[in-house]
Amino acid sequence: MQPYNVNENGFYGEYGGAYIPEILYASVENLKNNYRKVLDDPQFQQEYHALLRDYVGRPSPLYLAQRLSNRYNCRIYLKREDLNHTGAHKINNTIGQILLARRMGKTRIIAETGAGQHGVATATVCALMNMPCVVYMGATDVSRQHLNVKRMRMLGAEVIPVTSGNRTLKDATNEAIRDWCSHPSDTYYIIGSTVGPHPYPDMVARLQSVISEEIRWQLQEKESRETPDYLIACVGGGSNAAGTIFHFLDEPSVRIVLTEAAGKGVDSGQSAATIHLGRLGIIHGSKTLLMQSDDGQIEEPYSISAGLDYPGIGPLHAHLAKTGRSEVWAITDDEAMNAAFELTQLEGIIPAIESAHALGVLKKKIFRPEDVVVICLSGRGDKDMETYSKIENSTKKI
Repeated sequence: MQPYNVNENGFYGEYGGAYIPEILYASVENLKNNYRKVLDDPQFQQEYHALLRDYVGRPSPLYLAQRLSNRYNCRIYLKREDLNHTGAHKINNTIGQILLARRMGKTRIIAETGAGQHGVATATVCALMNMPCVVYMGATDVSRQHLNVKRMRMLGAEVIPVTSGNRTLKDATNEAIRDWCSHPSDTYYIIGSTVGPHPYPDMVARLQSVISEEIRWQLQEKESRETPDYLIACVGGGSNAAGTIFHFLDEPSVRIVLTEAAGKGVDSGQSAATIHLGRLGIIHGSKTLLMQSDDGQIEEPYSISAGLDYPGIGPLHAHLAKTGRSEVWAITDDEAMNAAFELTQLEGIIPAIESAHALGVLKKKIFRPEDVVVICLSGRGDKDMETYSKIENSTKKI
């Protein structure tokens, strides 16, 4: 059987590894040598799951979307990560990583954020644990996600706008890594997705795997079976997708469908469809698929979604796509917007624009009436209301 989990050297097939500045070597090695011991420790698990239950509000519901199901002639369940405290799946990861940071004796937390949900989740757990927090955010994203910026600052975080490059997620990550290089001894970098040097991709996937763990027993309750026919999630870096599929990777009957942001179209020059367009390269400490020019320069991604416009992809997802374990669709801005308005008007649920990309694949596939389809609704759409409000004739979208 094809191995889908990370190997001892931090690789998923040919993707992964740890390509880091020498000044970070000790910090990353310390993390690599200890993260599994900490995550598997019963005391850590007890504290982590108590916070997930009593603070985050887990388990998140698995909701049968009846009207959406009727439209697409199958049984569609939404994994309601939008109902978590802070409004997205990101809190599952930040709770775990700040507990790990505290055990490692770190006293300062930094993070990067695109759509702001990871930044809010990091600022939230820093407030909870009384630790100083610095969040790097591209200036473009600061403008289009200013509500989340206000939330982070209210929670006590210092939000630093990044004005280099495209002023989005890639550039925020660059600045966070520069900060980490300047403060390696006392600072812990909470990476928000399944990207970065090993062990971050595996660690984030494991902390998010509570999503698939719950899906199994919730489906057993609702459908008398633990496995769906399809799992659908959006991918930018890939954390909500990794959490959704983690406990199903070795179940060949479960088809994994991932959606990335096509922007104005895969071949338009304004896209973030990394798996479709990327070539092997190194970004932010990991070897993976990367949007780059012929001479190896990173190409700027574009998406209407602040959380999906990243020029790389987590190494797990690069491996799953290359081996055929996942099928990956590129969803345009317009397709995502249409899907968002459809869900809102059929089910009374406003999704994050990121999550709307996952919903956008429903129009592209044909399902059987008996198919059980689980879609990860990774976040709620409060943060995106200004973008949604600019879409004209929204009542005609469905």
